Amino acid sequence: MKMISFSLVILTCFVSANCIMWTLEPNSQKCLREELQQNIPVIGEFEVSEASGQTVDYVVTDSKGHILAKRQGISKGKFSFNTESYDTYEICFVSHVPQNFKGIAQEVSLVTKHGIETKNYDTLGEAAQLKPIEVELKRLEDLSNAIVQDFAIMRKREEEMRDTNESTNSRVLYFSVFSMCCLLGLATWQVLYLRTYFKAKKLIE
Repeated sequence: MKMISFSLVILTCFVSANCIMWTLEPNSQKCLREELQQNIPVIGEFEVSEASGQTVDYVVTDSKGHILAKRQGISKGKFSFNTESYDTYEICFVSHVPQNFKGIAQEVSLVTKHGIETKNYDTLGEAAQLKPIEVELKRLEDLSNAIVQDFAIMRKREEEMRDTNESTNSRVLYFSVFSMCCLLGLATWQVLYLRTYFKAKKLIE
C-alpha cells in the first residue's frame, strides 16, 4: 500500500490541476492560453469577487475563434468542454463597467483540470463496487497511461523538430553551395569581361 501511495505521489507530479488567481482591472480583459491534444475533456471552476454595478463575462475559444463555452454576468460556477483537435485554447475573463461609474478591481480565481484529472474516481468506484485499493490501482493505471501518452507525444514532437532542423541544415548547405557557385561564376565573368575590355583598349596584349 505504501508503494502504491508513493507511486501515486510521483505520477501526480506529472498530471495535476492548474489553479490561478489574479486581479481583474475595470474594463479590462485577462486571457489564459494552453496547448491541448485532441479529444481531451476540460473542466474549470471559477469565482469572481462581487463589485456593485460591474459584470464579468468569460469565453473559451480555440485559435480559430470557435466559441467552446461562454457565459455573461458570472460570479461563481463551472464550465466544461472537449477539445476538437490539437490546438491552443484560450480562456478570457472580461470586465464591464458602466459609463460614468468608477469601477474597482475584482479578484478572479480559476481552477482547471483536463484529461484524467476530470474523472471522479470515488463515483466510479461506487458505481463499479470497487474496493479502495482497486480504485487507487485504477487511478494509478490511468495516470501511467497518460504519462506514456505524454512521452509519446513529446517524442513525436522531438522527431518532428529534428527532421525540421535536418531539412533546414540541408537547405542552408545547398543555398551556400549555390551562392558560392554564383560568386565564382560572377568573379570569372568579371575577369573575362575586364580582360576583353583592356584588350579592346589595347592596354594589355
